Amino acid sequence: MATGVDQAAGMSLIVFSLLLMTYYSIWVIILPFVDSNHVLHKYFLPREYSVILPGIAAVVLLLCIGAFTAFVMWKNQKPKKNQLSEEDFISKVTQIHKGFTLETFAGPVFSKLRGTLGVTEQEYQQSLCSDKCYLQFISNSKSKADFFLTNDKRFFLKTQNEREIRFLLDNLKIYMEHMKTYPHSLLVKLLGVHRINISYRQKKYFIVMQSVFYPDDRISARYDIKGCEVSRWTNPAPEGCQIIVVLKDLNFEGQYITLDQQRSWLLRQVEIDTDFLRSLNVLDYSLLIACQPLQQDERHHALSFASLIKRTKRSVHPSTSPSQNIPSVPGTVPEGNTFFQSERDDERSKPAQARDLLSAETPQQPEAGSDTTGLQDFTVQNRRLLLNLKNAQHIIDGPDQRYFIGIIDIFTVYGFKKRLEYWWKRLRHPGRTFSTVSPRNYCTRLCQWVQHHTK
Repeated sequence: MATGVDQAAGMSLIVFSLLLMTYYSIWVIILPFVDSNHVLHKYFLPREYSVILPGIAAVVLLLCIGAFTAFVMWKNQKPKKNQLSEEDFISKVTQIHKGFTLETFAGPVFSKLRGTLGVTEQEYQQSLCSDKCYLQFISNSKSKADFFLTNDKRFFLKTQNEREIRFLLDNLKIYMEHMKTYPHSLLVKLLGVHRINISYRQKKYFIVMQSVFYPDDRISARYDIKGCEVSRWTNPAPEGCQIIVVLKDLNFEGQYITLDQQRSWLLRQVEIDTDFLRSLNVLDYSLLIACQPLQQDERHHALSFASLIKRTKRSVHPSTSPSQNIPSVPGTVPEGNTFFQSERDDERSKPAQARDLLSAETPQQPEAGSDTTGLQDFTVQNRRLLLNLKNAQHIIDGPDQRYFIGIIDIFTVYGFKKRLEYWWKRLRHPGRTFSTVSPRNYCTRLCQWVQHHTK
């Protein structure tokens, strides 16, 4: 209900409007019929102003309306807090430390990507800034890059040359759009780009990415697949040796990735991701694969009704991140909900129902008017039921094995140097397959490899 002040203000406006209309009516309608010598003319401006003043008022009013409309449109075009702007993609922050400076590129962009993956800023900083030493990873890569793992083995750091960093930053917006369109993409999850400057030393660029092989407990074998045969054999580590050796294509021959119902999802996602890299004219990327035997309790938990509900929710909203308790098993997400605890208590009475839900692999389309409209994008975005793990986008369970799968090294462009390398290798290795081929052939060949080595 209006207060006394509001009523007084409204009444004042009404009175002012009535007086103004009365004054203008007398000026325009009555005064022309009054003798020009009459004293009434002293209280009014010359007659031509009765046209000029309303015209000026109309112009001012139109300008105000136009300015207000432009302001509203400009305000609506400004990115919201949860949206990225052009400035975010080109931003650079420099931090000065004792003996070195650290530059961070496109920080807001990578921060948002970490959020969509369920990686909190606290987790990220604790892992990277831990008092414990990084773990150096000895690689057989020809790129001469340095590799490091955080002590918890969750994040991977790799040095890159300036050309590769420029390529990444120039295509960062396209990469983000791809990750948004396909939230369960197998492409490596890039979490940060930095440059460290140490006095009297060469500047070093490095990227931070999520380790495809996290958590690595009980992983029995790791493979780097390119879909070719030249230089694609690595001697396995001697039995009992603690050194981790990443094997290659020829080491994998005679083996299969057994996924059953999820095989079609994997084939489709590899096709989507490799076609995206082909559009960027990229080649020489690798499909990382690791195998881990499933334990009996892990198989039972995957079939539990409560776990399937949790996985469905996580698959629709992948940014869900654990924030209550640190799990005792590396990489697992705590349930943190009494509903799921109560479901677990009677889940044994529902094994058939759970198996039916699991075999479907993707949730059913919601009915019209339901509040689960997010499920409608499952088919278009090629989503799947994610496991209740922090690195769920890269982990797929088969009947007997858990597989870690991801696509890495996505910065090599098919330029003039690579074209020369292609002709050289073609002359040197006639009739054999090698890594340096056109992006289209590389994409097709890797998709065929996955199709032939999965069942």
